[in-house]
Amino acid sequence: MTQTLLPGTLLGQIGDLALSSGAVLPNARLAFVTYGRLAPGGANAVLLTHGYTSSHMFAHSSGAVSSEGSWAALVGPGKPIDTDRFFVVSSNMLGSAYGSTAPMRFNPATNRAYGPDFPALSLTDIITAQKKLLDLLGVKHLAAVVGPSYGGFQAFAWGITFPDFMDGLVPVVTAPRRPADRGPDALEARMATSPNWNGGHYYEAGGIRATMADIREETLRRYGVEAELAHLFPEKSARDAAIRARAEAWADAFDGHSLLVLGRVLQGWDATPNFNLIKARVLYVLSRTDALFPPSLAAGVMADLAAAGVSAEYAEIDSEHGHLASGTDAAKWAEMLRRFMDALPSR
Repeated sequence: MTQTLLPGTLLGQIGDLALSSGAVLPNARLAFVTYGRLAPGGANAVLLTHGYTSSHMFAHSSGAVSSEGSWAALVGPGKPIDTDRFFVVSSNMLGSAYGSTAPMRFNPATNRAYGPDFPALSLTDIITAQKKLLDLLGVKHLAAVVGPSYGGFQAFAWGITFPDFMDGLVPVVTAPRRPADRGPDALEARMATSPNWNGGHYYEAGGIRATMADIREETLRRYGVEAELAHLFPEKSARDAAIRARAEAWADAFDGHSLLVLGRVLQGWDATPNFNLIKARVLYVLSRTDALFPPSLAAGVMADLAAAGVSAEYAEIDSEHGHLASGTDAAKWAEMLRRFMDALPSR
């Protein structure tokens, strides 16, 4: 299995990266894509941060009916994140399977792919790598950090770690801490049931595609994909087939070790105690039907932000599409995002 490098992707070579664990990732790189132009002075940038299993192309029009690509309705000329005004950088996470340094990459210490030997990451490592990429691109200041789900975790982390570097934060269908779930250890135990597991070095044994497709199908259903596809596939059998096809396509591209590495990043992570460090304005957005990050979270998060002195507002997407709503029902919150972006300082 080789890393997926999506069409249009650029690669930023950010050098040796010292990690929070004390380990060093040699010759680290981040995959990314940009939209618009960087203004003289380098202060008109927006950083897009993607979800757990998606990629840096989540705002790139793909023509497909899926959550990936559907943020294209929100990013572009004249759109809420207006690329006539902003230079937009969408960065693939460190550890992800879509081109950045990750478990599928070659480990010079062992002459094989990292696989289970990939070093543990922290959320600080992920955003520090992004900061190095922005430095490489000449970005001096961000108008905002904007992202859904895991991208929202990154937005909160940016506000805490680099509080003077942005004017706005837009964490969407997310929370200041990970939701209760099975966790990466249970996920690894399931992957290990594959006959090709090979102590985690499954790249050399034929991969674990079927197991990954099963995991993805369950995840899509939990996120609300049936509601998304119901109008296209009214018959359940056709809808089931479409969901399975989507899951298998993802399993061909994504890597189980990236799931595990990125999942472990969030164990015990909680931004709430450090809300007092945030200086940026916040637009916190949830979906009415999201089972993963339900709107019942809003009252507590907004109260904690207010107690910390953070200027924040809340918006709710009135959608039947659950966790996928920020993309598949983009039109239902586009104007909320536009108003927030328009109100940010012009640099």
